[in-house]
Amino acid sequence: MATLFPTHSSLRNMLITFTIIFFASSLLSSSSAASFKKIYAFGDSFTDTGNTEAHTGPNGFVHVSNPPYGTTFFHHPTNRYSDGRLVIDFVAESLSLPFLPPFRDSKANKTHGVNFAVAGSTAINHEFFVRNNLSLDITPESIETQMIWFNRYLESQGCRDSEPGSDRCREVFDDALFWVGEIGVNDYAYTLGSTVSGDTIRRLAIYSFTEFLHTLLKKGAKYVVVEGLPTTGCFPLAMTLAPSDDRDDIGCVKSVNNQTNAHNLVLQSKLSELRQQFPQAVIVYADYWNAYRTVMKSPASYGIKESFKACCGTGGEPYNFDVFNTCGSPSVTACPDPYEYINWDGVHLTEAMYKVVTGMFIDGNLSDPPFKTLLERKVRKP
Repeated sequence: MATLFPTHSSLRNMLITFTIIFFASSLLSSSSAASFKKIYAFGDSFTDTGNTEAHTGPNGFVHVSNPPYGTTFFHHPTNRYSDGRLVIDFVAESLSLPFLPPFRDSKANKTHGVNFAVAGSTAINHEFFVRNNLSLDITPESIETQMIWFNRYLESQGCRDSEPGSDRCREVFDDALFWVGEIGVNDYAYTLGSTVSGDTIRRLAIYSFTEFLHTLLKKGAKYVVVEGLPTTGCFPLAMTLAPSDDRDDIGCVKSVNNQTNAHNLVLQSKLSELRQQFPQAVIVYADYWNAYRTVMKSPASYGIKESFKACCGTGGEPYNFDVFNTCGSPSVTACPDPYEYINWDGVHLTEAMYKVVTGMFIDGNLSDPPFKTLLERKVRKP
């Protein structure tokens, strides 16, 4: 009869095995945590951790400073467009770094990086929208603005363009991950209903964004992650505005998703060109499009019960969204279970969805090259 208790020999073997696993996991964890000492983030409201305040926010979403924004994790509004953490917050956590402070917070500790993303930002310069009388654009910031802010930050650190290889500049760029969140969705949104074509927006937005990335890489960025655009045709905003017969295979607005997909394809082509121009850099494409689609195709697999309806909104079925009465308004309430929703306020996502998407970028197969490749390259080349 076999004994129910382990022998001395088996205990010894178990202890050795446990020790090996423990130290292996510790080494993996420490190499990952030590790989980057700081993060610099750029983008729009999907990445903004506080640069935009209520009175300067994008039209229709000016109540980000009010509850129930921030209710899930922070338990108070933080000027993040969600109920809790964003992708960039989960990225920071995965690297054992603190949450990134917004650039506009002059009192924040910026030792471990800065967030330059600002809600409402466009890839195309703001002047384009002014010239075309596109009054929806009440946010004057663009990706160019964020580069201006980044240059101010560099100067504050003693890093000047005339001295790209100086010790001060190396302190800024060495051990730094550049996370460029999705940007471009607002460019299309601001021109909705105008005579400006989607093709024009795509051409101008991609050109401007590519110039931004080129400038970052030329300054010395060596580890860059670029998010593509999500499936914007799945947002309650798009679903509410589009005719009911404009739908694709996952039930979202086909015309909008086709536009977004076309944008992402051109963007990926431009990233390939940048990789050839800057072979010393690692440029990762984070596939937001397929991350979102993956959840839409099998929501229950990720604990999601509501794919289309906004958690925080009004208007009832089918999307719980009213463009004239959005989240944060006095009469608008949030659902009690945002972790079961994809969408938070009609455009922006719940913390639960951001967490799932981050996992697909960091640990899954929806980054090209894989994020772990970037980490391995950084560990090998301190």
